[in-house]
Amino acid sequence: MMNVTLKYRAWLAGLFLSSMLGTGTATASELIAEVWKDPNCGCCNEWVQHLEEAGIRVRTFNTGNTDIRERLGIARQFGSCHTARIGDYAVEGHVPIADVRRLLEEKPEAIGLAVPGMPIGSPGMDGLMYGDRKDAYDVLLIQVDGSTSVYQPYR
Repeated sequence: MMNVTLKYRAWLAGLFLSSMLGTGTATASELIAEVWKDPNCGCCNEWVQHLEEAGIRVRTFNTGNTDIRERLGIARQFGSCHTARIGDYAVEGHVPIADVRRLLEEKPEAIGLAVPGMPIGSPGMDGLMYGDRKDAYDVLLIQVDGSTSVYQPYR
């Protein structure tokens, strides 16, 4: 009888939590991005602004991103100047919000997305100092096994 009561209570708690959290994809205003960056990096601040303009709430940690990048499973060769966790995914570097939204809708089994380096013309690297210059770059999908594929090319 005791096990049945505990199972019932656990079921009720789960039901309550799922009703509180909802199901399906969160809207942009419900999304929270946690971003680890250098406090003095202007392009990181610009990328955070890119997220906020899309309606995503952002919590920033001005501690650098080397440790969190490693903890989230992003290999060094895919690194950039900031790392985020959005939903269940890691987002490394200057990834456009459209690709983040697509990732959250498609929900692939993956670590997340990365734009290695700091390509000019990507969100946060598109300031006035670069004029009309735009570098070609790829948004990479990082698989659970560490392999990558091109998720979205920008040319």
